[in-house]
Order: sequence, then C-alpha cells, then structure tokens
Amino acid sequence: MDAAATDDPVLDARPQRFRAVVGVVLVAVACGLGAWVYFRGPSPFAVDVWWNQLFAAAPSQPLFVFALAMDQVGGHLTAVLIIPLGGALVLFLSRRRWSALYFLTASAGSALFVQVLKQTFGRARPEDILILSDYGSFPSGHTANAATIAVVAAVIFPHAWVRVVGVAWIVLMAFSRTYLHAHWLSDTLGGALVGAGAALILAAAFSRLRYRDADRLVMRRARRADVGTRGAS
Repeated sequence: MDAAATDDPVLDARPQRFRAVVGVVLVAVACGLGAWVYFRGPSPFAVDVWWNQLFAAAPSQPLFVFALAMDQVGGHLTAVLIIPLGGALVLFLSRRRWSALYFLTASAGSALFVQVLKQTFGRARPEDILILSDYGSFPSGHTANAATIAVVAAVIFPHAWVRVVGVAWIVLMAFSRTYLHAHWLSDTLGGALVGAGAALILAAAFSRLRYRDADRLVMRRARRADVGTRGAS
C-alpha cells in the first residue's frame, strides 16, 4: 500500500471521535434551542423580530427573485431527490462508492431529523410569509440541507475553497429563507446546527468505509504511474 494512504485522516481515530463529539454537540444545541423556543411560548426572539422587519422595510425585486430561486434549489424535489441522487451518482462513478452512500445517508438522516423537530416543537412561521410551506418553522429544512451538503463536501474534499463555498452556501440559504419570511432567523441557526451535526456524526460512522475508497484511488493512481513509467522506459 502507498505510504500516502496510511496518512489519510480517515484512518486516524482521533479526528473521527472529534467529529462525532462536535456533531453530537451541534445537534444537542439545536434541540436545546428548539426546546427554548417551545417553552418560552409563541413570541419570537427580539433578534428574530428585528431581522424580519429589516427586510420587510426595504423590499428588493432582485433579492426576491434570488430568494425564490434558492427556495427551489434548497427544497422540494431538487433537494430531496435530484441533488442527493445526482451527487451520489457522481461520487459512485468516480469510484467513491462509500462516500456516495455517506452522502445519501447524511441527506436522508438530516431531513428526517428536521421533520421530527418540526413536529415536536411546532413553531409557527412568520405571519408575513411570502411562499407556501409545510408545517413547523423550527428548524429550517432548507438551511439544514445546505449545511449537510456543505459539510459532506468538506469531508470528502478537504480543501479550503470547498469550506469557503460551503459556508457561503449556508449563509445565502439562511438569508433567502428569512428574506421570504418563511423562517425566523433562529430557525435557520437551528437548521444549520442540525444539518452540520448530522453530517459530522455520519462522517465519523462512515470513516473506515470511506477509507476503502481512498485506498482504491491510491492503488489506481499507483497503477497508472507504474504504466507510465514502463511506457517511458
């Protein structure tokens, strides 16, 4: 086996345990925030009201169109089926089979947990919502899905630019949800925590299986390099 393969962080138990712990903490904080929302009553937080009124006072047609586009991309069949299945297919065809399964499991697990929290806390959406949506405002499913995709991408492709794009994607999705008054600001925070937490927990669970993908890619590159060396000689 190539020495580079043995240095893969997938094999090191310490970062995997750290990911699992961080993931559990994020999910626990999201649950705690939801419980706070539930037990304090129907009134939103002061920061929620301020953020909601900030956009209501200065509507913008370009931002509205952008938010509607994000609504379609981050939810509905696009987020539930097209992106998870399409992303998993790309990973599978690139010989990252366990990473493909990790992506599908993280997407499904995050979406399922979001629905559980929505039904548990039953928070009302802002009255001035501009789109049709389902039951439960906390947490934001769109933002949770964005966070799941961002974290999964960062785990599979650990590059700085992937993380930057991922953070930007989460922020833009959260912004779009509050701009449409589909969620309170705290809903989007809860969604980001759930999505990121679920992706980190499952990253740790799939770590050794994903190493098989890394090992397979290393061996494939080694064979190509060997063929190239023989051809050159």
